[in-house]
Amino acid sequence: MRAPELDLDLETFEGPFDLLLTLVLREELELAEVPVAEIVVAYVERLAARARLDLEGCGEFLVLVASLLELKARDLFPDEQVDLSELDPAEAAEELARRLEEYRRIKTAAAWLAERLEHESDRYFRIGPAPLAPRPERQLAPGRPEELAQALRLLAREPSQLSLSHMGLLFPPIERFLDHFRARLRQRRAFVLDAELEGLSRLEQAAAFLALLELRKANEVRLEQAAPFAPIRVSRPDVERSTEWRTARSA
Repeated sequence: MRAPELDLDLETFEGPFDLLLTLVLREELELAEVPVAEIVVAYVERLAARARLDLEGCGEFLVLVASLLELKARDLFPDEQVDLSELDPAEAAEELARRLEEYRRIKTAAAWLAERLEHESDRYFRIGPAPLAPRPERQLAPGRPEELAQALRLLAREPSQLSLSHMGLLFPPIERFLDHFRARLRQRRAFVLDAELEGLSRLEQAAAFLALLELRKANEVRLEQAAPFAPIRVSRPDVERSTEWRTARSA
């Protein structure tokens, strides 16, 4: 089995092996996010499923994986400029052991940070400057003394008087409705309030209702209502609830 024919299903990539190499070389995929060990395991599983071993394909795969490992090592250790080809076997083994130890230390620290993040995932951090952080000193723009004097004169000027005439409400006089209701009761013994308020504005209706309450307070009228929000019957104090109620409602 040729190496480019290997189909991969990784966490960060899904597709053929040759496409993975192309994306890595074009720097469209971070090599640090590519699990090389999973690629090797996938290739070994494919080899185990075949009856015949392809040595040429295995050699090609080893060369490609070694290149990936070298590129990944350079990404993990970008400051290292040691030419391993100039080292003797003992120095190369020592250099490899040092790098593996440093990689193990970094991997352990990454695992510790991941564990801390998982335990503290339910905590929310403040976004913004620290409460005790020193406040930056506000720098004043340069100005001239004449401009400062002009600004002070404007501040010392007496403000103009605000007019609230546009907010005044023209409340109709209550005496108008007092006279109207008394005249209605002189003409007839009872009437329905809704009929008297028809066509009036909201302020006029409020004034009429206040006038009606004043008449009730002086015991000049009797108010009756069969149920909440039902029509209000206005009658003289000496009128009993009888057929006059039906006559007033029909009116």
